[in-house]
Amino acid sequence: MVNQPKLLDARGNPIRRAELRKEIAAPTYGGVRSPISGYPGDGLNPARLAAILREADAGDPLRYLELAETIEERDAHYLGVLSTRKRSVSQIDITVEPGDDSAAAEHHADVVRKWLKRDELTDELFNILDAIGKGYSFTEIIWDTSEGQWLPAELVWRDPRWFRFDRHDLTTPLLIEEGGQETPLPGGKFIFARMQAKSGLPLRSGIARVAMWTWMFKAFTQRDWAIFTQTFGQPLRVGKYGAGANDEDRAKLFQAVANIAGDCAAIVPESMMIEFVETGNLGSSLDLYERRSDWLDKQTSKMVLGQTATTDAETGGLGSGKEHREVQEDIERADAKALGAILTRDLAKPWVQLEFGAQKVYPRIVIARPEEEDLAAFSSALSPMIERGLRVKQSEVRDKFGLSEPDDYDEILSPNRPKSPETGNHIDPGKPASILQRERAKFKRGFANSGGNPPEKALSASEGRSEPRPPEDILADLLAEAASPAMAGLLARIEQMVNSAEDLDHLAEMLRAGFGNLDHGPLARTLGEAMMAAHAGGRAAIEEEAGD
Repeated sequence: MVNQPKLLDARGNPIRRAELRKEIAAPTYGGVRSPISGYPGDGLNPARLAAILREADAGDPLRYLELAETIEERDAHYLGVLSTRKRSVSQIDITVEPGDDSAAAEHHADVVRKWLKRDELTDELFNILDAIGKGYSFTEIIWDTSEGQWLPAELVWRDPRWFRFDRHDLTTPLLIEEGGQETPLPGGKFIFARMQAKSGLPLRSGIARVAMWTWMFKAFTQRDWAIFTQTFGQPLRVGKYGAGANDEDRAKLFQAVANIAGDCAAIVPESMMIEFVETGNLGSSLDLYERRSDWLDKQTSKMVLGQTATTDAETGGLGSGKEHREVQEDIERADAKALGAILTRDLAKPWVQLEFGAQKVYPRIVIARPEEEDLAAFSSALSPMIERGLRVKQSEVRDKFGLSEPDDYDEILSPNRPKSPETGNHIDPGKPASILQRERAKFKRGFANSGGNPPEKALSASEGRSEPRPPEDILADLLAEAASPAMAGLLARIEQMVNSAEDLDHLAEMLRAGFGNLDHGPLARTLGEAMMAAHAGGRAAIEEEAGD
């Protein structure tokens, strides 16, 4: 059995493979993790809201989290701007940077990179970004080990009501188990995301904490507005009766006046009169409620998106819209950078540890929009410098323009190139006319690299004198040198399996599962080139003998 270092997550919790193979935070109807939520927003007033926030500050966030969910369901404006902020980040392209320049680090990054192309990832990131509103979120990683590998099969959002924070510091996250006990999160099992609107404890850093106040005041305004519209939107009806009217007459008149509100029709004796009195300041009163609601919505827009121009139909001074959009992009970049760091810490690092063992460096997940670059200005500035002798890598220039490396069979674009009289195609001066000529040139370069002499005059390393050396020996040496990097990559992959295996049976299981994923492409290409070179060398030898 191979000894391996103990694996720990970013919070120092041990990563135990047995715990990772099961789902541990699923909802339990009737248990401590019930999916049924309360509604503390019903009848909310300032005193109750203050009590709810004080409970959260003391380490009991249940009613705070339920109220945060309520305002997303009842405030259309808050839901709209919050969803806009989350979707803008969850749809940004993701890249993965290797920990260093080694072949192993590049392989680790490529494994993570391929997994991130899943269609479900956008929705999973959207759920992780629930932390923007509440201040934090928990996502359980469902691991797939069906074929001996470690692969995140699904990222499942878990209700933050099922978690608490250690009362000692109100920062360390804890899971509420079936019995009600609060235990540390198992290492490598959860993505714990914190997205802070302000510095401080997780329970006091969410946007929802401020949004609750604006929602409550807007709810008061909307309720008063509805009552005003129902009561004062219609003119006041006044019934007048004469001095000789008795109780029966007055009752009939009142009934007629009351019926006009609902039935808009009534009859009264000729001696009685009904007068309609309209409210003179009705328009200004309606405007007051609307302006107050709009003002509260603008505060919510500033709170979530940092500006109002992209959500409210009004403009300011010259360039105001552009400046507001830049503010929103600043917030988007900050969210994307924070989310990338969270995924690197709680997903990529544990995954690489489980699959390949402990490493010195780990892949880095980067979420960012590509910076726009003026390629025309770049070309104009680069050309004179190249003419003055500046050496520039072709690969870097191709990357900037999104151009691929041309193959040997591709027709190359270049200025003032002559055409072949036989085919009519452009001739590439730097490209051999045929595969045979190209491989023959490579074969002859191999002889030259063996000592600068043809095969019959190559020096023998053992005797130090000129002796004929068979071409196949030289080709074997060249093949060994060319295949060395590819073999190193395959051996490094197998060595990582050995280091991460728990025992020989686990190693055998990993080898069987991972054999199909071994990257044998470079080695196969090297062997193919060697066979082509051998064929070309044999043809060249036959042609030389025939010429003699």
